[in-house]
Amino acid sequence: MIVKKQKKQRPKNLNLFTIRLPVNAVVSIMHRASGVVLFLVQPLLLWALYLSLRNEQGYLAVATQLQQWPVKLLLTGLAWAFFHHFYAGIRHLAMDVHWMTSLQKARFSSRVVLGMVAFTMLFVIYAIW
Repeated sequence: MIVKKQKKQRPKNLNLFTIRLPVNAVVSIMHRASGVVLFLVQPLLLWALYLSLRNEQGYLAVATQLQQWPVKLLLTGLAWAFFHHFYAGIRHLAMDVHWMTSLQKARFSSRVVLGMVAFTMLFVIYAIW
């Protein structure tokens, strides 16, 4: 005789805006997202570097493009991605060697990463704009 198992009636939360992730998860997800962004933009940055190093006209063309506000906005976003990926990567490396692995210390280090990125971005925004 075949016995059917009853499905458990668990509550389902389909509204993703009500889910509150811990700061550790947010920093980790942003670390991965910033890595993807940096990887995908790398060909564009290498192409701009190639143009600027090829001759004087290429350099002037790239320099002119870098003065436009949409490009400055893109550079600001790329700077955020770079610095977040850099600081969060150092945090992950520190955790790989079992430094700051307790929950309280991991939350603290996540907040430190976010603070360092914000502080660094203030200087970047001042320099770019």
